Amino acid sequence: MSTQVIERMAVEVDGQGDAVIFVHGLGGNSNVFTPQVMALGSRYRTVRPDLPGSGRSPASGALSIGSLADAVVRAARVLGIERAYFVGHSMGTIVCQHIAVNEPRLVRAMALFGPLLAPPDPARQAMRERAVKARAEGMAGIAEAILQGATSGDTRANNPVAAALVRELLMRQDAEGYAKSCDALAGAEAADVRRIACPVLLVTGDEDGVASPSNVRAMAEQINGARVVILNRCGHWATLERAAECSAALKEFLAGRA
Repeated sequence: MSTQVIERMAVEVDGQGDAVIFVHGLGGNSNVFTPQVMALGSRYRTVRPDLPGSGRSPASGALSIGSLADAVVRAARVLGIERAYFVGHSMGTIVCQHIAVNEPRLVRAMALFGPLLAPPDPARQAMRERAVKARAEGMAGIAEAILQGATSGDTRANNPVAAALVRELLMRQDAEGYAKSCDALAGAEAADVRRIACPVLLVTGDEDGVASPSNVRAMAEQINGARVVILNRCGHWATLERAAECSAALKEFLAGRA
């Protein structure tokens, strides 16, 4: 594995073969997908950026879904990638959808975990308030609230390593970068997903309050041929809460596209 810095964005690159680009969500970084990258082994060339404002990547100015999508596309070009599978989580699924619409030749297929088209209005206001909280108080209170509210009871009771990692991911975020990411999500506009022509897999948890099964099924109805998988006793951080199930679904999906 190597870590490259592309336009100040830290990008982890590993393996050989067809490219798979992983795009994390709000409060995440490249490690959101570590179980899936390990499961794929060396069969694929995996690319995992820490989006601007997250993880090891600073944000020099305001962020938007468009600017995040552009950063991912530019990184792909620097790495010489002309076609790739895209894997997203949460806010990263919105980024992936915009890339699929605006750069269709780049996207071979998409697997989206905890997917959403755009936040509903109450969630937008909550994001703005969370940005204010991050700037004023830091990440400790936010991390605890998300751990309690966005992971399943089963995860917290029986998968303490995953719960601890979710908390650590959030605790390690730069507060200002996280706030800028909150602002980006608050202003997110839905892509015209009816224009997406590539194969799409949508995966969510039965206890995911951000990407509820009913909303994900409704989303699938707008994307031609999209397939939906619902994971039992799983919250919003599916790639960590149900790592083995997510990895198996991703491997099957990618193998079917080869």
